[in-house]
Amino acid sequence: MMDPVHPLETLHGIGDHDGVDVTSWVSVCPRGLWKVQQKRTRKEGQQTVAYSGDVTSSSSGYFPRLGSLCRVRVRLKANMDETESSVSDHGNEKLSVQPDQTVTEVTEAVETAFPRCQDSVLQVLLGDWTTLRLGEGQCDITEACLEGMRAGEKCEILLSPVGTGPDVSVSRPAEEHLPLRATVELQAFTPGKESWEMSPGEKWEWVKSHKERGGVRFRSGDVWGATDSYSRALKLLITLYGHVRELEKKGQEHEAEEQRDTSNVDKTQHLPSANEFKTIKAELHSNLSLCQLKLSQPEQAKASATKATELEPAGAKAWYRLGQACQMVNELEEAKRAFRKLLELQPESPAALKALKDIVSREKETNAQLGLRLSKMFS
Repeated sequence: MMDPVHPLETLHGIGDHDGVDVTSWVSVCPRGLWKVQQKRTRKEGQQTVAYSGDVTSSSSGYFPRLGSLCRVRVRLKANMDETESSVSDHGNEKLSVQPDQTVTEVTEAVETAFPRCQDSVLQVLLGDWTTLRLGEGQCDITEACLEGMRAGEKCEILLSPVGTGPDVSVSRPAEEHLPLRATVELQAFTPGKESWEMSPGEKWEWVKSHKERGGVRFRSGDVWGATDSYSRALKLLITLYGHVRELEKKGQEHEAEEQRDTSNVDKTQHLPSANEFKTIKAELHSNLSLCQLKLSQPEQAKASATKATELEPAGAKAWYRLGQACQMVNELEEAKRAFRKLLELQPESPAALKALKDIVSREKETNAQLGLRLSKMFS
C-alpha cells in the first residue's frame, strides 16, 4: 500500500516571496486510489494561529499534527476559473475572529461525527465548516492537505482516479464531473503531536482505535478504508517494540510497581505485554491480508498472512488467508501446506477440506491438459 497521507513528490517549491507550492500524491478513498494535486499560494508575512493561540509569522512552521482538531471547510469548484479566482482572492484573507477565540472554539468543540460513505471521494460535509481529528483517516485527502497548512490558509485540490472501472466510479451528483476540483480551508486547529513526540501509552491508544475503526469500516464495506486503518495501526505498533521488550525484561511485577509510583501516569500509559503485542500485531497482519484478498492483491495478502502465521502459529484465520492467497498466485503446494496446517488446528474444518478438494481438482485438470498437449506433440 502506498502511504495515503504523505506527499510523494514536490513539483514546485516556495520561494522567499510570493510563491506557489504544488504537491502530488496518491490517496485512499472508499472506491479506490485517487491522485491528488494540491496547490497553495502563500504571501510573505502571512499570519498564522499558533498552538498557544498567539499570532506568529508564517516562518514559525506550525502545522496540525496527529490528534489536532482542525476546523476545516471543503467546497467543490465547478470550473478552473472559479478555482483560480478563489486563490487570487485569498492573498488578502484574514481570520474574522481573534486568534485566541478561534483556538478556544476548536478546543471546546468535538469532532464532527459522520460515517465514511461508498459513493463519495471527499468524505466531508461539503460547503460546511467541519471539525476533523487529524490522524483518524476520516477523509484521507483532506487530512493530507491539512498536514502542510497553517491556520487561515486555503488551497486548491485536483482529484482524478488511479485506474478505470466501476471501483473508481463516482455516483454522487455533486461529484459527477472528473477530474474533481475543490478548495480546502483551514480556519484553526488545536495542538497535536508528531508520532515521535507521543508517549508509548498514547501510541498504544491510537493503535487500538485504528484497529477498532478498521473493523467498523470493513463491516460497512469500506475495504480501502479498513486497509488504511490497519496500516496506520501497524506503523505505530512497530514503534512500540522496544518499549514492550524493555517492560518484558523488567518483569510484570516491576512494571506494575513502577506505574503505581509514577504520579503523572494515567490510563493511557498502559502498554501491552510482549504476548499481547505479538497477538495484536498478528491480528492486524491477518486483517490486512483479508482486505488485500478482497482488493485482488494476492501477493500483498500472502506477505501479510505469512507475517501473521509467523507471529501467531495458532491463528487459524491467518493460515486460511495464506492458503487463499497462494491459490490466487497459483502456488498450489504452498496453498496445500497452509490448508493442512489449518486442519491441524481445526480438524474437519469445512473451509480447509473444500479448499484442498478444489486444489486436487485443479491439479487433475492441469495434468490432463498437459497430457493432451504432450500427446499431440508426439502423435
